[in-house]
Amino acid sequence: MKHSRLILLTIACLPLLAFAKGASTDQLKYCDARQFRMINRAFADSKTPFFRLPAAINDTVREGLRVDAEMSTGLGIRFATNSTAIGVKYELTLNFKMNHMAHTGIKGTDLYVLDGDKWQFVNCSKPADAKEQNRVYVSNMKPEMREYMIYLPLYDGIKSIEIGIDSTATITQPMVNNPRSDRKFVFYGTSVTQGGCASRPGMLGTSIIQRDLNAEVVNLGYSGEGRMDLFMAEAMASIPGVTAYVIDAVANCTHERLDTICEAFINILRKAHPEIPIFMAERHRFSNECYDMQEHANFVKANSILHRHYMALRQQNPKNIYYVDHQDIFGPDNEGVVDGAHLTDLGFYHYALKFEPYLRAVLDGKKVPFQKRVNSNKYIVQ
Repeated sequence: MKHSRLILLTIACLPLLAFAKGASTDQLKYCDARQFRMINRAFADSKTPFFRLPAAINDTVREGLRVDAEMSTGLGIRFATNSTAIGVKYELTLNFKMNHMAHTGIKGTDLYVLDGDKWQFVNCSKPADAKEQNRVYVSNMKPEMREYMIYLPLYDGIKSIEIGIDSTATITQPMVNNPRSDRKFVFYGTSVTQGGCASRPGMLGTSIIQRDLNAEVVNLGYSGEGRMDLFMAEAMASIPGVTAYVIDAVANCTHERLDTICEAFINILRKAHPEIPIFMAERHRFSNECYDMQEHANFVKANSILHRHYMALRQQNPKNIYYVDHQDIFGPDNEGVVDGAHLTDLGFYHYALKFEPYLRAVLDGKKVPFQKRVNSNKYIVQ
């Protein structure tokens, strides 16, 4: 009797198993993704479309900064297709690994579909431990024209990338202007800005903001290298069509460097674009700094230096300069970090929620929220 039930159950499942079988990578035709719209890109003259530095300075910067800039964090590709299956084939430049971040975030890619006016996650490419990646995101869809977006790896670079579709399907440029090309926020900063340690590219803080605000969000986060170099301010000033700048680089600057270079960095942007809002973000507090008194003192000092220069900049010209404190930037507790400093997906969700009211006010032409509490000492902006 037991054997008969097992046989019947197996037979009943066979149609479902057959239906669930998806397309394989060798059944798809592939086209170069570079022919479609690339979003969140800063520099049109970069060494390749996936580099995050202008070509003019690429070979003259520090090696660490150049390697970070090779990583494609924040970049995305927009297209439309009626394919019933979508895959991806790409080659990494590094095949990078870290012991505190998932491979899906380091070198994976994410597929999103525009459902109405909202972006919905479809699947991640689940990368293998190799430079060459070939995956099918989804199969067995209805052959309807839909809008798609692929996010590129956060901590690895791209040599080439191709989109896979059915052999008889059509693929075109996106037909919907989302994210809007006339909105562009530029985030400059550290490993947190770059995406350490999101579980996948779509959970990057700037990518969440991009989807929520329907705006391009350029990610110039460089792990350990967001040191407010003046040549980076000059490069950022050359980006066309910027709606606002967010500077979140305190964690990569020594106290002395921050004290020396902060105003000069901001003033390069202000001189080039006095009409563009600039947000100066405090350094977030590492989880152990709630209890380690020496580390807490370093945290307070760094943000005190930032605030002092912010006040000096306001005194020079109070227009279009704003301060964002660290409060609740990763949520109301310490659960938003993976190693005490870098973020989980939960942390990036709160990170996006922290900045969105300020940026939405800029988009809507409304008064930017006034920041009263500005650091752990609770001093007040005058």
